Amino acid sequence: MLLLGKTFPDFSANTTEGEINFHEWLGDKWGILFSHPSDFTPVCTTELARVLVLLPEFVKRNTKVIGLSCDSVSSHLEWCKDIKSFAGCNEDEPFPYPIIEDEKRELANKLGMIDNDELDHKGMPLTARAVFIVDPNKKFRLSILYPATTGRNFDEILRILDSLQLTDKAKVATPVDWKAGDDCMVLPTVPEDQIKTCFPQGVNVVPLPSGKNYLRKTACPKI
Repeated sequence: MLLLGKTFPDFSANTTEGEINFHEWLGDKWGILFSHPSDFTPVCTTELARVLVLLPEFVKRNTKVIGLSCDSVSSHLEWCKDIKSFAGCNEDEPFPYPIIEDEKRELANKLGMIDNDELDHKGMPLTARAVFIVDPNKKFRLSILYPATTGRNFDEILRILDSLQLTDKAKVATPVDWKAGDDCMVLPTVPEDQIKTCFPQGVNVVPLPSGKNYLRKTACPKI
């Protein structure tokens, strides 16, 4: 079982960019590993095309992306033409991120990506829509698991990256529906006598019926 904060499992895999070792491929960057049920399917095509369009945003966040499904590399490479076309990209350009083949479901089973309600034509279970975020220290930071019928929101995944990268460097947490630049919440672990030092921009305490001063808002720190 994968646990947040633990080292993300290393693995070797064949991809559309050749054989990779995951930790080596990741290097000193953040990583997003996301699986999809099958090539040449409608929802998956929209998702991988969206990642293609958003790739400059991931690059700005020092983040590499890599896909996975139970289809072969040859299938992935053929499908990439459809993805680029749907995304409105130049079809002559190389596909800009790798896709892992996992026909035997070895990696999907190891990482808990299998959706037993979705079967291929051979009756074998397909991969669900998993999203894993790994930091530059190879620590497992986030997991989201969607069913095959529900496409992911990659704008939300960018928002999560912004939150993770901010809260790694500042003593804040990001509240509901937070977006980069919005006010943040001061961590409950920050003592009152350190507030002015840690947050020279000021802190606003939200009054509550309990009288407890735990809702402390501050402007989004610059990192």
